[in-house]
Amino acid sequence: MTREEWLEERKTGIGGSDASAILGLNPYSDNIKLWEIKTKRAEQEDISNKPYVQYGVAMEDNLRQSFAIKHPEFEVIHEENTIIRHPKYPFLFASLDGVLINKETGEKGILEIKTSEILRSMQKEKWNDRVPDNYFIQVLHYLNVTGFSFAYLFAELTYSEDLQMTKTFKFDRNNLTEDIDYLQEKEIEFWKYVEEDKRPPLVLPNM
Repeated sequence: MTREEWLEERKTGIGGSDASAILGLNPYSDNIKLWEIKTKRAEQEDISNKPYVQYGVAMEDNLRQSFAIKHPEFEVIHEENTIIRHPKYPFLFASLDGVLINKETGEKGILEIKTSEILRSMQKEKWNDRVPDNYFIQVLHYLNVTGFSFAYLFAELTYSEDLQMTKTFKFDRNNLTEDIDYLQEKEIEFWKYVEEDKRPPLVLPNM
């Protein structure tokens, strides 16, 4: 499909970047704002012209190739503007940065690519041997939608003009079944509010 068709299709359900707002764990949005967008009371903000977004888009293919070089055990597949839908809950969908196929076992996995500038101490803590919550939830969402066995998050982190590094995080589906089930339950609850055109209660993060 074209990019315009892909953007329209994304409005018809819950994508990976939406999932954390449903749980109150998105630093840029919340479940009420998301509900307003999905019920067409509000428009999704267009951030495509922001420099950090343009940089991430420009770097994606380079980072995908870098991951493939570092991990020759995988075939790395990517097709632009594709949407995968959950077999039982089609309002849950995924647009992947890459599909990984283990050359030895044939197992399928997800490749998620991120670029981030680490400008404040809080951001450093979010990436200190872990993945920020909103990105972790995105990975859970993709594992649920696809049914794939594993996922890798490959991140380029820029600390300053002189310090840039990549970090790789692996996720095994078998270790995350409870988290995946919980997220799916909350996403189904949220989408019922959308379908019934009923405003949900605000979800706040646990402090």
